[in-house]
Amino acid sequence: MNFIIPFFALLFIGVMFFIIARLDRSYVGFLLLAIASSLMIYWVKEFKRLIIFQNSENTPTTLEEKNWIYDLIQGDHETVFVAEVPGPEDQIDVKLREGTLYIRGGHNFAKDILLKSTSDMTISDCKYRNGVLTLRIQML
Repeated sequence: MNFIIPFFALLFIGVMFFIIARLDRSYVGFLLLAIASSLMIYWVKEFKRLIIFQNSENTPTTLEEKNWIYDLIQGDHETVFVAEVPGPEDQIDVKLREGTLYIRGGHNFAKDILLKSTSDMTISDCKYRNGVLTLRIQML
């Protein structure tokens, strides 16, 4: 499959050479052929890079999911949760149900965190500044 783009590029260069050789035998035609060949080589490299990037498993969304880090600081009666969450403040949605923290943000961001505590918890304070979400969770 990787040979298709270079094959068509060489075919294009050959056709250009044939047309220029038939129509005009001056140096201007060969100069135009050199410019067309250079552009074709550039675009072949760009298309191959684009295809490799699209087929790669290291797209930004998978990297974001794999490397999402949060801090969970547990105290006697309070737990503090700090994490980076993408999106504007009006797209951030946080819910706490039965010991599970549900976080939704922009760019289809969604995470569920199971907290190691009792189900008698409530979010007492929620702050979102510069992409960082800070929650204070009180244990009842």
